[in-house]
Amino acid sequence: MRKQPAVVTRRDFLRGTAGLVMTMGFGASARSEAVAEDRARVVLIRHPKVLGAEGKVDGNILPSMLDEAVQALVGEKTPLQAWQRLFKKSDVVGIKSNVWRYLPTPVEMEEAIRHRLLDVGIPGNALAVDDRGVLNNPVFLKSTALVNVRPIRTHHWSGVGTCLKNYIMFVRDPSNYHDEGCSDLGKIWTQPLVKGKTRLNILVALTPQFYGRGPHSIDRRYLWPYQGLIVGLDPVSVDAVGAELLRRKRVAYFKEDRELDVQPIHITVADKKYRLGISDLNRIDIIKLGWQEEALI
Repeated sequence: MRKQPAVVTRRDFLRGTAGLVMTMGFGASARSEAVAEDRARVVLIRHPKVLGAEGKVDGNILPSMLDEAVQALVGEKTPLQAWQRLFKKSDVVGIKSNVWRYLPTPVEMEEAIRHRLLDVGIPGNALAVDDRGVLNNPVFLKSTALVNVRPIRTHHWSGVGTCLKNYIMFVRDPSNYHDEGCSDLGKIWTQPLVKGKTRLNILVALTPQFYGRGPHSIDRRYLWPYQGLIVGLDPVSVDAVGAELLRRKRVAYFKEDRELDVQPIHITVADKKYRLGISDLNRIDIIKLGWQEEALI
């Protein structure tokens, strides 16, 4: 039987999170926090009106969703207090986005993150949003913290394109990581430029692509107005939840567990070999917020 993630209420989560967050230091690895509890926590939030006419993102609703998710994640009552738990004024922060032309990180999401970091007190010249230029971006090169944000979709080489895959632009030889289902993606997270710096992982699940075949595949039949975000400290658990969500949608749509080009084994490898987080759905608590119709998880 396939493992099922645990679902807990926001009240349950906040009761267990308060002590954990109090022990966090800036720059502490997400993995160390996950191991301390032997579980991972992921927030899933949705809103039925975040996408308007023709799929346009509502620039007011999306930032509110992000704030609510981060508040629940760290157990704070206000957005500013929540972001201050993760970042400090002296941080230099790179926001690792994704510019794939068919399904990019929404500009509204990039701006929501940037504005909250400015609210924390981080100077504008200590912030940058980038994807393919990170290795030449001076802010990323001297960063003390990273935010990892990208849309979730199926992927020809890695099975799913999620948070772990998003850091492939931090190496000069991305194609070298395509073998065996991109199983070694976790190795990138051990490199000095990124190791221990990621404070927040966000999968944008507004219109996830739940199926597709072939490199650079886009098939709008399989774009799904899920209108959600998946947020966590631990990239592996965030990705595990995202991958399971896409799998459940394929089952619902095709009436079978339809295979992808490759299985997303890199998520498990990132856990077992590189110890970047928790991939076992039985050890992931999902905090569900907002709209729940056809949530599937």
